[in-house]
Amino acid sequence: MPQYFLTVPHDSAEEPTMESMAAADPAELEALVAAVNDLNADLEAAGALVHAGGLMPPSTAVTVDASGEVPVRTNAPFVEAPAYVGGFWILDVADEDAALSWAERASAVLGSRIEVRAVQ
Repeated sequence: MPQYFLTVPHDSAEEPTMESMAAADPAELEALVAAVNDLNADLEAAGALVHAGGLMPPSTAVTVDASGEVPVRTNAPFVEAPAYVGGFWILDVADEDAALSWAERASAVLGSRIEVRAVQ
C-alpha cells in the first residue's frame, strides 16, 4: 500500500513560546490533546498509522550543509517562510482517497489545514 505524508502547517508569526504555552487555556489544550489521541488510536486500529509526531518550531532548527569541503552548521531553518510544518502523520493506506479522508478528519480535529503528499 502507498504511504502518505500529512502535514500540519503553523503560522511562522505565531511560533509558540513558553509564555504563549503558559497562557493557553488548559481545558482547551486538554480537549485538543484528547481529540488527537482519539484520531491516532483510530488510525492505529485501522492499521493506517506508520508514525506521527509534532515538531519543535523553526527557531530551534539547525541546518547542516556538508556539500563543501568543511561541514557548516547554521542555527536557523534552511529557509524563511510564512508557515512551517508543526506536526505530521505518515499513513499507510490503500490509496489517495483514503489518505484524504483521514486528512479531512485531522483537519476537523485540529481546526487547521492539512497538506497531503504521497511518499515516493
